[in-house]
Amino acid sequence: MSESGADHSQSAKPSRSQLLLAATVVVALVIVVVFVLSKQNEQKQTNAKYSQDVVEQQSQNTEQINTAQSNAIDPQTIEAPEPVAQPPQMDRNETPVNVPTATANEVPLPTLDDSDELVKQTVAEIMTEKALSLIVSDDMVRRGVVFVDNLAKGKIAEKHMPVKKPEEPFMALEDDIVVTDPNSFERYTPYVDILTGMSTAQMKRMLDKFQPLIAQAYEEIGYEGNDFNATLNKAITELLNTPIPQSNVPLIKDSVTYRYAYPEWEQLSEAQKQFLRMGPENMEKVKQRLSALQKSLNQ
Repeated sequence: MSESGADHSQSAKPSRSQLLLAATVVVALVIVVVFVLSKQNEQKQTNAKYSQDVVEQQSQNTEQINTAQSNAIDPQTIEAPEPVAQPPQMDRNETPVNVPTATANEVPLPTLDDSDELVKQTVAEIMTEKALSLIVSDDMVRRGVVFVDNLAKGKIAEKHMPVKKPEEPFMALEDDIVVTDPNSFERYTPYVDILTGMSTAQMKRMLDKFQPLIAQAYEEIGYEGNDFNATLNKAITELLNTPIPQSNVPLIKDSVTYRYAYPEWEQLSEAQKQFLRMGPENMEKVKQRLSALQKSLNQ
């Protein structure tokens, strides 16, 4: 064999130091692979445990195992990282569970168009049969919303009255001075009984129960649904600001109708003048109930 051939054969053979370096690299790669697989296994266990923690929280901490210690490696060469507790994470493919907020006894609200039956049932639970017969029972939510909106403006929406009109006509005593017949006030007593027969808490519960439908009906006439409570508050204020006469208020017969003789009464809004027709006693009862309701709404 030639000298050059011997040199080639000798250079092709790896030296002892090269073999030691290669072995060290292989062992380091094995340790890295084992460490990564260990972390992946820990993550899978954490995700699997999360679904159980939704029902019952686990207070025990799982002991972390350092898999790098199972390999005979010089600690001065490779330092195993400290295990860090990872918070449970939801898998991307996991669908969140919607928890219903309604209780088992709560009846879901129907659509606005189909709400009359439920409204009548609710009203019937707190009203007498006689009082219920005075309620207009079609399109009840819309009717009430439109009436309150007009009332807040001092107007009476006769086509949207939530109650039936009194059967008895308005009566006046015509003498030297024309005044309202006190018997005419009694026409409104059954309507006043409807209001005074309900507690403030019952009225508030009804408003809260049908609030979504009320808001929808209010939006239909061009407003923000959440503004209805402010409108109701304004309508109540309109009636509370109506003065209660201490004596019979003189009237002036104008063709087939009557108007108040004193300008300060005639200048009241349409809603306030209608309220005056109930008479002082009925007005006082209504004001007491409305004042309590307004206070409850503003709390």
